[in-house]
Amino acid sequence: MKTIKFLSVVIIICSLCSLADAQEQKRPSTVSLLKPRLSSSATLMAALSQRRSIREFKKDDLSLQVISDLLWAASGVNRPDSGKRTAPTAKNAQEIDVYVAVRDGLYLYNAKAHQLDPVFDQDIRAVVGIQGFVKDAPLSLIFVADLSRLSGSESEKMSYAWIDTGYISQNVYLFCAAENLATVAIGWVDKEALKSTMRLKPSQHIILVQPVGLPR
Repeated sequence: MKTIKFLSVVIIICSLCSLADAQEQKRPSTVSLLKPRLSSSATLMAALSQRRSIREFKKDDLSLQVISDLLWAASGVNRPDSGKRTAPTAKNAQEIDVYVAVRDGLYLYNAKAHQLDPVFDQDIRAVVGIQGFVKDAPLSLIFVADLSRLSGSESEKMSYAWIDTGYISQNVYLFCAAENLATVAIGWVDKEALKSTMRLKPSQHIILVQPVGLPR
C-alpha cells in the first residue's frame, strides 16, 4: 500500500514538472532586433505630406527589419553616449515604455539594448482596442507611462506623459508614412481592463495604443 502511495506521489511530481517545462517552453524568448536602417529614400517633407490615419490592415506579419526600424524611430537611442532617444521626454525622464503586442505574445521594447524583452506569450491584439479593426493589425504598440519616474503632482505627471507619448506617436506616424505602412493612434481603449491583462504596476498607466501594419 505504501509503495502505491509513493508511486502516486512520484507520478504527480513528474506531471507537475512536465507541465512547468511545457509552460517554460511556451514563454517567448528575447528578440534581438536588427540594426536600424538610417537611410531612406523618403524625405521628411514627403513623409509629412503622406502622414495620415489608416484603419484597415492586412494581416501579414511585418518583417523583423521593419519592426526594428519602427521601434528605433518611435523611441530608440540615437545618442549612445548619453542614452537619449529619438523622442524627447520631460526632464529626460523616459517615462514612456513601448509595449509590443504581436501574434506570439507581449513584449517590452528595451531601447538601450535595442531588443524585445518578453512579458508573456498570450496574444492580446484583439483586446488592445475597442474598435473591430484593431485585431487585424499584425502589431500594436501600447504606450505606457510609469509615473514613478516623474516628479510633481499627479495631474502634472499625466500632462507630461500625454505630451511625451504624442512625440513618440508622431515618430511612428512619420515612419509609417515613409515606409508605406498603415497606422492610427487610438484612445478608445478599456484602459483598466488592458492594464489588468498586461499585469502592469499601479504606477503604470496606459496612454495610447497604435496598431501598425500593411495597408489593405
